[in-house]
Amino acid sequence: MPHTIIRAADRGLKDIGWLQSNFSLSFGPYANPVRSGFGLLRVFNDDFVKPGNGFGLHAHANMEIISVMLAGRMNHIDSLGFKEEVSTDWVQIMSAGTGLRHEEHNIGDDEVNFLQIWIEPKLQNVTPRYQRRHFPAEKRRNQLTTVVSNEEGTAHCWINQNAKLSLGYFDAGQTVSYNLNQLNKGVFIFLMEGALTVNGEAVTQRESIGLWETASVSIECTAESKFIVIEAPINH
Repeated sequence: MPHTIIRAADRGLKDIGWLQSNFSLSFGPYANPVRSGFGLLRVFNDDFVKPGNGFGLHAHANMEIISVMLAGRMNHIDSLGFKEEVSTDWVQIMSAGTGLRHEEHNIGDDEVNFLQIWIEPKLQNVTPRYQRRHFPAEKRRNQLTTVVSNEEGTAHCWINQNAKLSLGYFDAGQTVSYNLNQLNKGVFIFLMEGALTVNGEAVTQRESIGLWETASVSIECTAESKFIVIEAPINH
């Protein structure tokens, strides 16, 4: 089946002291024509923010924006009236729709690490919305937990696109079989910690693999592993 692997050392990098952004896909100063996106997954950034620093007020429109907190504490203030705090194992989404503004800063004593993920929306100009949910690691060990989907529900966040995000936290020796619609879906897997073999391909820490034109993906944990699986349309 077709696939692509993005090694940790091959990612784009923006390091301005208080912020280190690692780009798996083209974003900002990193323009790679062969990595302009993975289907409708447009942005995948592995960001580190120093204490006392962050992103000032800025605008978004017509994009599904997802933040997955891996470490630290960050605030969220937006033009919808939300003033929230997220920390390790929290997931937040913004369906930007017709437009909103927000800011976020590291409000803790330790470095923040979070994944910034952008997915193109299914419908344009929807009413903007914000949501957050907590997914404690100890409650999802040795299971693949859906944290974002296109369906409303109380157990996960939902977005304006036929996509799904799942967090995996597995012991060494565990194997996960992930099934999907091969006609118009792809799977993008990013490994935060550990070691995986995905359909026979070795993936190590901070690396990604994208696969498409397949109905099933085998994820073997060759060490204790933490990873994210993003299932999204591969075409418009």
